[in-house]
Amino acid sequence: MRNYEYILASVPVIKSDTRSGLDFESVLAEIRENLDGSDLEMFETLADGFTGEKLDRDFYLKALKSPNPFIRSYFSFDLDVRNAKVEFINKSLGRPEGTDILVLDEDSERYFEDRDRVDEILARKDLIERERGLDDLMWEKIDSMTGLEVFTLEAILAYTAKLQIVTRWLKLDPDTGKELFEKLVNEIRNNKKPIE
Repeated sequence: MRNYEYILASVPVIKSDTRSGLDFESVLAEIRENLDGSDLEMFETLADGFTGEKLDRDFYLKALKSPNPFIRSYFSFDLDVRNAKVEFINKSLGRPEGTDILVLDEDSERYFEDRDRVDEILARKDLIERERGLDDLMWEKIDSMTGLEVFTLEAILAYTAKLQIVTRWLKLDPDTGKELFEKLVNEIRNNKKPIE
């Protein structure tokens, strides 16, 4: 079943009221109901990546070998950002270099092109500014992964990843969460990448 247009056209409208919070799990359930086969498998891989305890070496090995390019790119970037955060903490606490870094067998020479940008964000004094900076960077990365794709599985995965960011911000700072949610809904309604 390839119901991409229906999924993307209906979900934001149905869930547009953020006054009482956003039920991320029910949005995921709604999307699940409209996917099957390999599409559902890719969606479940992405959803698993939002669960901290599942983000271990085996998860990343599986995600980076996924047949879906969005899943590969998203979790490659996610791993790089997480490792950069750990390295930043290690350095600030005087811990030995490499402590708690997740290294996959094949990525001993892994290059992270956004490393300087992540380091700049992590060096900010304000914790909220740091978190917003990292999420803004992830949002940009998601846009670059999907390009102008509209009614595809990748567009649904991108929507879901952005919605996860929105949900987090609705808890951290409701005004920022609402702002991001409106941005996401407008992106879907316009059926294209936003013009910054």
